[in-house]
Amino acid sequence: MAKKQFKAESKRLLELMINSIYTNREIFLRELISNASDATDKLYYNALKAGQSGLSREELFIDITADREARTLTISDHGCGMSKDELEQNLGTIAKSGSLAFKKENELAEGDVDIIGQFGVGFYAAFMVAKHVTVVSRAAGSEEAWSWASDGADGYTVTAAERAEAGTTITLQLKDNTENENYDEFLQEYRLRSLIKKYSDYIRYPIKMEVSHSRMVEDSDKDADGNEKAPEYEEYTEVETLNSMVPIWKKNKKDVTEEEYNEFYKNKFGDYENPLRVVSSSVEGAATYHALLFFPARAPFNYYSRDYEKGLQLYSSGVLIMDKCADLLPDYFSFVRGLVDSPDLSLNISRELLQHDRQLKVIATSLEKKIKSELLNLLKNDREKYEQLFKAFGLQMKFGIYSTYGAAKDVLSELLLYITSAEQKLSTLDEYVDRMKEEQKYIYYACGESVAKLAVLPQNERLKEQGYEVLYLTDDIDEFTLKAMRDYKGKEFRSTSDEDLGIDTEEEKEEIKKQAEESKDLLGFLKESLGEKVTDVVLTSRLKNCPVCLTAKGGISLEMEKVLGAMPGTEEKVKAQRVLEINAAHPVFETLKALYPANEAKLKDYAEILYTQALLIEGMPVEDPVAYTSAVCNLMTL
Repeated sequence: MAKKQFKAESKRLLELMINSIYTNREIFLRELISNASDATDKLYYNALKAGQSGLSREELFIDITADREARTLTISDHGCGMSKDELEQNLGTIAKSGSLAFKKENELAEGDVDIIGQFGVGFYAAFMVAKHVTVVSRAAGSEEAWSWASDGADGYTVTAAERAEAGTTITLQLKDNTENENYDEFLQEYRLRSLIKKYSDYIRYPIKMEVSHSRMVEDSDKDADGNEKAPEYEEYTEVETLNSMVPIWKKNKKDVTEEEYNEFYKNKFGDYENPLRVVSSSVEGAATYHALLFFPARAPFNYYSRDYEKGLQLYSSGVLIMDKCADLLPDYFSFVRGLVDSPDLSLNISRELLQHDRQLKVIATSLEKKIKSELLNLLKNDREKYEQLFKAFGLQMKFGIYSTYGAAKDVLSELLLYITSAEQKLSTLDEYVDRMKEEQKYIYYACGESVAKLAVLPQNERLKEQGYEVLYLTDDIDEFTLKAMRDYKGKEFRSTSDEDLGIDTEEEKEEIKKQAEESKDLLGFLKESLGEKVTDVVLTSRLKNCPVCLTAKGGISLEMEKVLGAMPGTEEKVKAQRVLEINAAHPVFETLKALYPANEAKLKDYAEILYTQALLIEGMPVEDPVAYTSAVCNLMTL
């Protein structure tokens, strides 16, 4: 019979289908099994519509056969089959979707019958591994069978054939092995089993294959005298069902135990600990999907590295589309593991097309809201577990606010936890605000290396004396996060090192202003003595017992300077505009006044000593420890 040509841009279009849409060869098996499932669904549906009974899903199995000698792989079903015209329409026209047309004709919604493929596109994935494809099919209710055969984009033939019953058998003659490609892997039993488990485990019809086993030959462990000896083994084969068929996420929640969810999670995602929380959700509306999400108990070893790959497994009606779909999760919820199964998504979609899929965006938005809701629920009802989760993944949430320039503030701010000066334990921002004094203007925070060091920071003394609570920020990202947020529920964030803490009375402000004016020349001399080390030297009322502290002007704080300065690859280090603040009520200030202008040399030494003390208090490196030691020793020997 003369070869017929494809009806849709022929060779070039088929080449694009094979080489561009599908970049992962192994999914060919997923596509062909999905088509077989579709055909079986059609038969099952039509039988139900016609009032026929007695059909069993167990009888409507999909058979996989690998012939290593002939180098063929066969996928056979007992579905509705195709007539000669349907073979022409479905396989002769690239991108012709028989399944899609069937679904539209019967106005099918998600229910007992799932049409998971779009026959006519996915089928051509077979040519990624096969140099010749033969399809033998017999339509249900017909006595005739037909064979469709093709070597690829050059065309196809349709001829009469023999088949004992309705259904379709697809035989792939695998491509020859090359230096870079080993197509024989798709004839190996363990490889086929793993692909079926990975992509088609939840197809609702049994996927059967003859598999090899080994067993001890009966009575071979004893010799003729009844003495024990090394047993003999024999190889045998038997037909096994390779798929589980029922996805755990489609079962009713009340029918699945906590232990079953935990085991599924550990087996599926390779964790040895139970998850902190399991979220099972079914949504219908703008997007229809099932989601099964897990909050891990700990961060993977590579979570905070570039090697970590986020994403949820993405299924279309139980068939795996993508192992890690990053577009389903924002970066700040990248710790969530799990899967999404939606009948609205096509199997025949590339990673590039998925990024622009409207349904996927709707699902992602819905999932973000669900994850936040579940995290808040965990925070409210199981604080211990939430704090465990936050200690593992809170850094990522904080970075989420900073990296979005505060855009994610509404999503994440309620989830943040910080240790505070009053509680000495993790508190939410809501809890902090609820404890605020009526007259308190700002949410105060202090940055440092540890809670222990922040607890004795001089800048916090007056605030704590007046009963104002301070957030202790010990992560490098913390201050950047609060700067990006700017405020929380109308309360502005303010560092305890900021110029104005909003706690001085008008009288106190006037008194400091007066003292500064009287000591203007002294302060100017101290500033000149320290040179470029400081931007200014000023008097302050923020300190109680400590003589000095170091603060900063402008948008770069001292903590930011430390963080940015520690980053690799930064040639020009970022510098804060340092300000040395002197406690106007401390005896040291009286000593300084007494030395000026009579003993400027000693005053210079004192300026260096006070500046270095301020550096030490801030946990910053001392620029010249030898000079500082000498200055202190000289002072002690006077």
